[in-house]
Amino acid sequence: MARITFAAGTSHTPMLLASDETLPRFLETDSLMKHRDKEGRPVTYGDLLEKADPELAHMVAPEHLVARQNVARAAIKRVAQTLANAELDALIVMGDDQNESYKDDCRPAFAIYYGDSIRNSHEQHEEYRRRFPEWYVQNRQGFFEDEAPRDYPVHSALATDLIEQLMDAGFDLASSRRLPDGEGEGHAIAYVHRWVMDADEPVPAVPVFLNTYYPPNQPRPRRCYEFGQALRKAVEAFRQDLRVGVLASGGLSHFLVDEDFDRAILKACTDKDAQFLQTLPRNKLNAGSSEILNWVALAGAVEHLELNWFEYVPGYRTPAGTGTGLSFATWA
Repeated sequence: MARITFAAGTSHTPMLLASDETLPRFLETDSLMKHRDKEGRPVTYGDLLEKADPELAHMVAPEHLVARQNVARAAIKRVAQTLANAELDALIVMGDDQNESYKDDCRPAFAIYYGDSIRNSHEQHEEYRRRFPEWYVQNRQGFFEDEAPRDYPVHSALATDLIEQLMDAGFDLASSRRLPDGEGEGHAIAYVHRWVMDADEPVPAVPVFLNTYYPPNQPRPRRCYEFGQALRKAVEAFRQDLRVGVLASGGLSHFLVDEDFDRAILKACTDKDAQFLQTLPRNKLNAGSSEILNWVALAGAVEHLELNWFEYVPGYRTPAGTGTGLSFATWA
């Protein structure tokens, strides 16, 4: 029987890829973005800046940006080392897709990739080159291969069986055996391949996509938690004797850092507070903060494990309080 023996959550923001010198430049992009306040109401950067705690101007001085970044860098290394020590046969990676593999023509609520391998490109999607300045595109290149595409292993037997089992459990999944022609994997799985897995011996992955980002068919918190529960049962029904890990890629709050909400999420994961996680207010799950739903699904899958370590870094990067609630955790 297969069993889930390890789990982790990690932020995957391009902010984590930034050099010390690049960190202050996120002000350039954040000041032009559309934003939402902590209750999900549309606001401008100017609105946020007007209401922001004046102390934030001091907190985003370059030396403080670097100090927080170093804490996050150490946390990433700890997650990677813990994964390497877990001796897994497969790693289920749950993440959102942002107009990468799935677009407006057909965007499933849940999808599983079951090809024999999945390709990480060395080129970025053209959408990002159109939308962002060159320095940001170059910074984001850290998600992708340095010189040429690379095909990473997929545990296709487990992936296929999970699709079958979850269909039987009432989840009408989409499935993908290959990526769109000429394109590589999305950032959620690419980050794990490039920054969390051992580059020399990557664990065969099972990419699982949740449409957290785009209305109208975003799965609700309760459904995400139930998906995690069903995923664990499906893993345990697999006939091979495998050590399986589950990882949530993304989150927590962004693009406005919400420390109270982030810490409540981490506490609920620690306390196994399923009721809290299943009834998260949807008005707080917009844009990047919607990636919290990947953690909700993870929590449903690892009710039998204990959250044994986490690191939280309030990743403020502008005086308006924009940034990411940088979050890292492991279960065993």
